[in-house]
Amino acid sequence: MDMHVGQLAVSPETVRALVDEQFPAWRELPVRRVDSRGTVNAIFRIGERLAARFPLQPGDADATRRQLAAEADRARELLGRTRFPTPQPVALGEPGAGFPLPWSVQTWVPGTVATEADPGVALARDLAEFIRDVRALDTRGRTFSGTGRGGDLRAHEAWVQTCFRRSEPFLDVPRLRRTWRDLRELPRGSTRDVMTHGDLIPDNLLVSGGRLAGVIDVGGLGPADPALDLVVAWHLFDAGPRRALREALGCDDLEWQRGAAWAFVQAVGLVWYYAESNPGMSELGRRTLERLLGEG
Repeated sequence: MDMHVGQLAVSPETVRALVDEQFPAWRELPVRRVDSRGTVNAIFRIGERLAARFPLQPGDADATRRQLAAEADRARELLGRTRFPTPQPVALGEPGAGFPLPWSVQTWVPGTVATEADPGVALARDLAEFIRDVRALDTRGRTFSGTGRGGDLRAHEAWVQTCFRRSEPFLDVPRLRRTWRDLRELPRGSTRDVMTHGDLIPDNLLVSGGRLAGVIDVGGLGPADPALDLVVAWHLFDAGPRRALREALGCDDLEWQRGAAWAFVQAVGLVWYYAESNPGMSELGRRTLERLLGEG
């Protein structure tokens, strides 16, 4: 079942044709689909060292090309600035072989997706280090773009209310409404924007031996509320490792609560939206909300 209206189909045969036509040096490399819960791109490996990403939602080709180029710039900005591996941009592909949009190629980062691991305190401390590394990047005078998560919590009121209406069959909506009434009023305070990954969900974290082995999907890197990357505390960790993450980052009460608020905004949309099309992503939202409510 498709996750999005008008979702684009991408087959291995299509990817093979695009690679052979546009990047003949890779003609001898095998192409295979990556099984993932990703909601934005279909992922295919090209040989052992490359990964191709194909947008799933239809759109304008020129706008998509600009977006992919911007994501590549952000990936380069992060590359080598932390000891944890991140993808390196390699190439941008063009529409062809029946696929209507540009697409991207980057290096493959090895590791096991964190959803398949048993996250503990060591991983929490590694993630705290990664968050600190990202925050240390120079914003170069940039501030939050005004779109997506990372600015004013109250700007998401309409979306959250839509989620409440759509979540009636799945969740204790009256309890969620009470929680949101408190979260949405949390003040930003005087904290300046810092650089953030922007989407630290478990699917974007790779682990090996219980430690952080890499971070992917870095195209959303940008300035935002410092609390934004704290969403990982509730998306991934139970109480013990979550506490270790907070201690390693030295979060005060307000920053920690705002991190919970951003996790809430993200999670409340996952449960109903992906209930049938991506059950794993829907379950991630449900589990995150359970952790958040358990702290209330």
